[in-house]
Amino acid sequence: MKRSVNTYINVHFILLILITVFAGGKTEAKRQEPIVYIDMRYTLKADYRDSMAVIGVWDDLHAISALQGIVNRDKPRLYIEYVETNGRSIDAYWWNRYRRTGEWLNGRDTLRLERVEEVVRHFRHLLHGVVAYDSNVASTSNVASSLAGVENLLPLRWDARPASLYQKLTNGKDALEVREWLVNRDGSTLFTGKGQIPGTERVSSGSQKCDPYLWLLERYMKTGRMDGRYAGYYQDQMWRRKPLAAPTNHHTLTNHDFFISRKAFFFDLSPWPDEATDDMSQPMGTDYRTLCEMLQQAHTLRRGSAPCYIGGFPEWAYKYTKRAGGKHADVDTEWQFAELISRYMAFKDADAIGYGALANASFWQHFPLQKRYSQPWTSKKKLKQAHYLNNDGTVDTTRNYVIIYVGDYDASSWISQRTPDLWDNPHRGELPMMWCISPVLSERVPHVLHNFRVTASPKDFFAAADNGAGYLMPGVAEREGAPEDIDTWKKHCKKYYRKWGLSITGFIIDGNGPAMGKKSLDAYREFSHNGIVPQKCDVISNYRGMPVLRSDYDLVSNNPKEAAQVLVDRLHLRKGVPFHWFRIILKSPEWYVSLIEEAKRQDPSIELVDMPTFFELMRTYTQKQQKNIKAS
Repeated sequence: MKRSVNTYINVHFILLILITVFAGGKTEAKRQEPIVYIDMRYTLKADYRDSMAVIGVWDDLHAISALQGIVNRDKPRLYIEYVETNGRSIDAYWWNRYRRTGEWLNGRDTLRLERVEEVVRHFRHLLHGVVAYDSNVASTSNVASSLAGVENLLPLRWDARPASLYQKLTNGKDALEVREWLVNRDGSTLFTGKGQIPGTERVSSGSQKCDPYLWLLERYMKTGRMDGRYAGYYQDQMWRRKPLAAPTNHHTLTNHDFFISRKAFFFDLSPWPDEATDDMSQPMGTDYRTLCEMLQQAHTLRRGSAPCYIGGFPEWAYKYTKRAGGKHADVDTEWQFAELISRYMAFKDADAIGYGALANASFWQHFPLQKRYSQPWTSKKKLKQAHYLNNDGTVDTTRNYVIIYVGDYDASSWISQRTPDLWDNPHRGELPMMWCISPVLSERVPHVLHNFRVTASPKDFFAAADNGAGYLMPGVAEREGAPEDIDTWKKHCKKYYRKWGLSITGFIIDGNGPAMGKKSLDAYREFSHNGIVPQKCDVISNYRGMPVLRSDYDLVSNNPKEAAQVLVDRLHLRKGVPFHWFRIILKSPEWYVSLIEEAKRQDPSIELVDMPTFFELMRTYTQKQQKNIKAS
């Protein structure tokens, strides 16, 4: 009887503990503040031919994006719906994906608000005030974004109209105090490009555009109030003059949030020393010199501890190219910027025009990733079983082995926008594909990279996009950077390659810079030991066990039959080398199926193989070549 009573008591004691635990769990869930959600897509429907409507778009999006960066810094509090691609709401797509049962956001309460002012007032307790900037000096908008991150200030364009966002938020009940002025208090211009730069002991550069950046440099960068690890290369408010030069979301204001959360410095400056396409009255090259000085100061602040992570890309439709009244071509400008930042150990997450808009990165940065993401490799035994290797261990050279660089995924914005139509396509998995994704995108879109890995088919393999964990030219960094820069780059890349199970760098853009030297090759051998594909190297070689293949050609035609003809023609130009690399950008899985079917019809020796097979065969082939060379 006593035993039965004890059993009864023990059972009920256990039940009481379980009830307490679950009740506590529910209480903890209730304690979580709701996620504030606001739909900003009304800004996409504005009349972009109306300058006042454009001002409203700019003001609302700048404020909400900066607010996100501030309030989402330590936890995910604010989500916006904004980016649309092909009629689909990208932000709703990702929100719904992770609201499913068992996913990260499942069960989280939300509070839907409708106006920017409401959202600002909701989070007023996390703001230290306002930074007011000048409508008439475009660059002050980027300086305001810089101060937003460092000082937790809401950037607002000074505007005397009672209906303006500035007046609504700085007057009346719950008004925010202006703590920093980039414009005079009466709305007149502070930075004139003459005399002395206000608030500093520095003489004006002679450029009204560049002086605000130099003010930021003197007041915040040189004083150590910024650490130089993050930067945003995004358009200033001059976008308002020609908002229809590119897709209407390409002010890239919604891209600011992540970089504000990381206390970045923002800039919009020309990488060219020989022209001015933006501020025509400045002394020639002032943009370029200002940019170099900011990058150098950021490099000094980091003391070799890390590269500088730059979000953004040259705004070729608006500035700094022939399309915008300059004298340099689009790709030349891309390479010039990449070469310039590489001198200062900085890389770009390339939010390029077309799919350049990204929202909510400050929110998604808190997504819980797995500790490691692995992927399989192959072996000599498997290659023999598949008859790729002969009985003597040599490569079967009667075939032409093809690998495709599936890109371009060196930009968080591009991979976020194109997942629904390219990755979710039902034809994915029919062919072996090498998806080339920069692993550093896991900083801004970790949820996207996680989704790729957990939904990959057995035929989906992953390599790093150009030029590793970010777009930086290693040859430039090695020859023109600081002595420790390549070691910094190696340490940076190793961390991301290890996390994502990467051992291939699918493409290395050397651009107009020098080829990789010994120090760069040694570095890549440590984190990309299974292969690299530079632009400037021998057609095929082996560097201390690391296969090296020179990049060949981009297949750009939307017609897969035309692209197949180019593939076959290029293949025949490289007679005697059985390994062939092609780069293809944003094509659908069924397009690839048609491409390979047509290519094999024209040349049956063509074989599209998976990534481990291609590079392991290339290693075997190049090692055999080296032995033959030594023997001779």
